[in-house]
Amino acid sequence: MKQPQLAIEVYNQQLKLGQQIRDISQQTYPLYKIAVIERDRGNFNQAKTHIETVIGIVENTRSKVNSQDLRSSYFATVQDYYKFYIDLLMQLHKKDPSKGYNAEALHISERSRARSLIELLTEARANIRKGVDPQLLAEERRLQSLLEARQKQLLSLSDNKASENQAAALKTEIENLLSQYRELQAKIRTTSPKYANLKYPNPLTLPQIQQQLDKDTLLLQYSLGEERSYLWAVTPNSMQSYELPGRKEIEQKVEELRKLLRDPGMIGVSPEQTAKAAEQLSQLILAPVAKDLGQKRLLIVADGALQYIPFTVLTVPKSSVSAENYQPLLLNHEIVSLPSATTIDILRQELKGRQKAPKSLAILADPVFSNTDKRFTGVTQNRSLKNNDQQSGASQNTSSALDLDKSALTRATRDIDMGNIPRLEGTRKEAEEIMKLVPQSDRLNAFDFDANYTWATNPQLSQYRYLLFATHGILNETNPELSGIVLSQVDKNGNRQQKGFLQLPDLFNLNYPAELLVLSACQTGLGKEVKGEGLVGLTRGLMYAGAARVVVSLWKVDDEATSKLMSEFYKEILQQGKTPAAAMRAAQLKMWKQEEWRNPYSWAAFTLQGEWR
Repeated sequence: MKQPQLAIEVYNQQLKLGQQIRDISQQTYPLYKIAVIERDRGNFNQAKTHIETVIGIVENTRSKVNSQDLRSSYFATVQDYYKFYIDLLMQLHKKDPSKGYNAEALHISERSRARSLIELLTEARANIRKGVDPQLLAEERRLQSLLEARQKQLLSLSDNKASENQAAALKTEIENLLSQYRELQAKIRTTSPKYANLKYPNPLTLPQIQQQLDKDTLLLQYSLGEERSYLWAVTPNSMQSYELPGRKEIEQKVEELRKLLRDPGMIGVSPEQTAKAAEQLSQLILAPVAKDLGQKRLLIVADGALQYIPFTVLTVPKSSVSAENYQPLLLNHEIVSLPSATTIDILRQELKGRQKAPKSLAILADPVFSNTDKRFTGVTQNRSLKNNDQQSGASQNTSSALDLDKSALTRATRDIDMGNIPRLEGTRKEAEEIMKLVPQSDRLNAFDFDANYTWATNPQLSQYRYLLFATHGILNETNPELSGIVLSQVDKNGNRQQKGFLQLPDLFNLNYPAELLVLSACQTGLGKEVKGEGLVGLTRGLMYAGAARVVVSLWKVDDEATSKLMSEFYKEILQQGKTPAAAMRAAQLKMWKQEEWRNPYSWAAFTLQGEWR
């Protein structure tokens, strides 16, 4: 009704009532709305005072919640307050650029993201599970086992009316089990002897972020807002900030590009369309900083929809782009992703002084998914037979299996009937090519029936610097605990393996202090998008388990293309001595230079997260 003063009075009444009944949300919300009114009236400093009070209450409330799940779900509900605070500081910066409001806004951006991950990594470093009541840990294992059993049942149901009812019942049971599991996690945390003394780190300020960077690295940190979005470009000795369009405009361009990247087989899609979509998004989010990119390593802290896009496929914005002159960022830049700038500081504290593992490489590949697999019959698809002219029959068998339609060889089980998961021939080839790069005494591998849960959780894996899991991936965007990678489902006798998946909860009980852990499977970099946390999925579990760097994928990848990419990637690391970040760029470049694999769908899905040094 355009009566701001009256509105402020009413909000103040709400605030008093909220204080009387000790309802936190009835205190933060009216203070936030008063801050909005003051900003709209041009009273920026009063607005700043009010929103600072709100953020103080939020941070204090959050710190008193023991359940990680509740903590992050509460944090998701208050993200608008942080977005408003960032926007207000950037508007103050516009009025007076000399006061450092944009650096303050960057710090608030850090405070608003990936806090649960930072706390998880801190807890991992403190080893808070040590000394916990064994009964609680046994109960945890029991719940995990039940969850997996119910998930297997759900995935194996066929499409009919009876199955629909069974599926509904199973989904309810899974939700109940997950609820019990999350409560148990909170109990394990709070009863840990080490938890009480744990000090969580504060998110980094601008000078602290700059200390993490080197002269060849440019940090690009994004914050997507309703009316305006922001980009901070940070080097060890400078920081520039830029205003970008609102969230919806950026999301629309992300979705257009993402559709073309994920499904290159769509009828009528041309390379020109992909190049044009990449250019349009680049104009929105990279144009202001184009002059500063040079050939620097780009460290991307994305936000919202931008987390679903590999920046390697974007371009330095130009006036016109076609398939012929499309020049992806990959050509001049190593690109590394992080959930927040603070994450690298936490990772480095963990890595400081850590002894490198004595052995090189452990690989899990080509698991057996059903007892109808040819490996149960005498017709073994052994690649060494392919080179033996005398074994022509076996050779034809192998060749026909390898000539399967590529669409059947994508590494995804999200839409696959669990009773009929296709074998991934390319994972075997990939693993065998990579194994040639390392002496036998320096490597460990598990193929066929051995590519199972027992092997994947063996403490022996902590002795290897590089871990590679090449198999199918399962994505559960609703309950990330149920995302995972598929291991051998059956043993040599055709019996169902007790556990046939490696999932997020498993990773919290494992020790993988690897230099590099690669999930060569589908959509392993995705997860549930939680406001303020980003994509909650396997990546955080792998970092918790100790991996310094993680390579994961953003869509359903092609088996043959992935096999080639991974072979090149490991050659660059093991033969050329490159860092994983530089090796990934070199491998993707080799793919891009070949006509057959030039489409970004073939090489761009895999992104590296973590330490780039």
